[in-house]
Amino acid sequence: MSHCFTQLHLQIIFVVKYRGALISDKFKSDLYEYMAANIKRRSHVCIIINGMPDHVHLFIRMHPDESLASLVQYIKGSSSRWINHYYPSQRPFRWQEGYAAFSYSKSQIPRVFQYIKNQEKHHQKKTFQKEYQDMINKYDNPPDATNPLHPFL
Repeated sequence: MSHCFTQLHLQIIFVVKYRGALISDKFKSDLYEYMAANIKRRSHVCIIINGMPDHVHLFIRMHPDESLASLVQYIKGSSSRWINHYYPSQRPFRWQEGYAAFSYSKSQIPRVFQYIKNQEKHHQKKTFQKEYQDMINKYDNPPDATNPLHPFL
């Protein structure tokens, strides 16, 4: 694709199955490094990854050679296997089906970066459900019953 120019900046959010608070401080930085390496390995640019015990925010510059669905499937699958291998628990780690993705212009990168960087502080004031609902409302995209994240709104 040498004749293509794209600037596809995406925030991707996905949650732990059953909204379990399973991403512990013990391994979250290793998990984020693992995810970032896999994103880079697939020719995308990882700007920042952060989250809470029950969900993750990825902010990437997407390469046009791969679909968003394919990348998310790969990241979720490989990270689940990584967690289960290196940090096994009584129940297997799984991500919830589905994800949310939002696009941003280059000028919005610093704001989105800070938002993701400050997730812990942000969630002292707002729950994930409220955060997600606000994002949906901001993008004029009302939730529907077919959305896999819908039960958590």
